[in-house]
Amino acid sequence: MTKPLNIGMIGYGFMGRAHSNAYHRVNDFFDLAYRPVLKAACARSADNARAFAARWGYESVETDWHKLIERKDIDAIDICTPNNTHAEIALAAARAGKMILCEKPLAMNGPEGLTMVEAVEKARVPNMVWYNYRRVPAVTLAKQLIDEGRLGRIFHYRAKFLQDWTISADLPQGGTGLWRLDVAAAGSGVSGDLLAHCIDTAIWHNGPIESLNAMTETFIKERKHNLTGKVEKVGIDDACTFMGRFKNGSLATFESTRYARGHKALYTFEINGEHGSIFWDLHDLHRLQFFDHRDQGIVRGWRSIHVSDGDHPYMSKWWVPGLQIGYEHSFVHQVADFIEGLASGKPAQPDFRDAYQTQLVLDAILQSAHDGKWATVKQ
Repeated sequence: MTKPLNIGMIGYGFMGRAHSNAYHRVNDFFDLAYRPVLKAACARSADNARAFAARWGYESVETDWHKLIERKDIDAIDICTPNNTHAEIALAAARAGKMILCEKPLAMNGPEGLTMVEAVEKARVPNMVWYNYRRVPAVTLAKQLIDEGRLGRIFHYRAKFLQDWTISADLPQGGTGLWRLDVAAAGSGVSGDLLAHCIDTAIWHNGPIESLNAMTETFIKERKHNLTGKVEKVGIDDACTFMGRFKNGSLATFESTRYARGHKALYTFEINGEHGSIFWDLHDLHRLQFFDHRDQGIVRGWRSIHVSDGDHPYMSKWWVPGLQIGYEHSFVHQVADFIEGLASGKPAQPDFRDAYQTQLVLDAILQSAHDGKWATVKQ
């Protein structure tokens, strides 16, 4: 018998849908001690909340997240709202003793993130941040190969995340759907939205980033604001590149932009070590490219591992070998790991403190770009 885990969802956009789907599917494929129950959906618009709840099977709706947190029948709060609301909601949820699952990035900046970390740790409530790319089986397999020493000493880690959806100067900023272009709601641009994913994965794979030198650019300087109706200065970064150094001595090269015409979500990383290399591409997410220099010379070369076999991470829960899974399954895996952490007493990662480390790198990126010089990442 599984125990109910009553979910209160705040937000109804893209991530709200992805998370709701994961809650629906997780017990169909994973044997878990808890079963998510979609108890309540919360949004400022009652009509939107009701429509979302009806589509996804939530039992009730709220239009005030404070009331949602106060409800005795809610076990976990899922925060799928703009970045500038994460801290207030998470702090209230922690005080109420609720479990918290928060969208990324954790906060608007490092100091705000630290208050969230301290709050959940003081309250001792289970917490996790939705850096879902860790749960793509090929990305998890990369972590396994690195931890097994297959690459040996790491020399290079390079990653990029490219999009093209904000190129038009006529695109406004602010409001529903476009809050990511409003610095007051997002805190940053592609660094916090896209590079945050790359940074979280890199730290997980390769350890802390100690120092970096970043460059950012805002190509469209002014846009009409949906909330004020006025043309206002754009405060977020449209593009960001940085080089850096990990604590283990390896070198980092990262790039993100929303101005790469032809790319909708090109996320790749490559890791080069003394014995081998790894390459992964979100567009081919079920494959991991692996090179092992210790192979016999006449057959040495890149191999394409189709990550779909039963001994690959997570794949024993799905279909027969050879049949792949997709993006949405990474969220299912994250819910499964969170629930398994509740049952075992060994919390799943990344938690708020892990996400805080990524937030410190984001702070250093913006500081370095502003100052035009190297920045040390606070630890």
